[in-house]
Amino acid sequence: MSDRLVIRPATAADAEAIDSVVRAAFAGTDFGHQGEAELVRMIEADGDALVSLVAERHGLIVGHVLFSYMNVEADGAPLSAAGLAPVSVVPEVQGQGIGDALIRAGLDSLREQGVAISFVLGHENYYPRFGYSPVLAARFASPFAGPHFMAMMLDSGAPWPLGGRADYAPAFGRMG
Repeated sequence: MSDRLVIRPATAADAEAIDSVVRAAFAGTDFGHQGEAELVRMIEADGDALVSLVAERHGLIVGHVLFSYMNVEADGAPLSAAGLAPVSVVPEVQGQGIGDALIRAGLDSLREQGVAISFVLGHENYYPRFGYSPVLAARFASPFAGPHFMAMMLDSGAPWPLGGRADYAPAFGRMG
């Protein structure tokens, strides 16, 4: 069997494996694995998942990324948007580029869907490698404002909006 990583769309049959991956990836973190796993389930149940991808190695799911619908207004008009959260990789294979590959594949899928902008709430030293910018996100009113809140235009040639507001999918507001 090859060591090749396969990234594919998640299916309903993957739900239990995704839950396990998310719980393993976030065990012992500040946010807590229970919250992230519950968030994934709520976003899926609400129908707000835009892109859900899994990474498989040796037939086992070792990673998952979820991009969900966001309600965004930019310069007075609606703007199609997606929030990246969470990205999860089982601890045994973290640091091998799996999260990176999942995020890049997810961003490509969003571009194919015509989504204009993506937001992430995460580590300010990790996400800029994909094009996320706290400077762009700061133009949007959001309860998550701050240096960990970043955005990127999915068409790198598109002008940055001057301002607006960015609201995550309703499931985020239901997190305890």
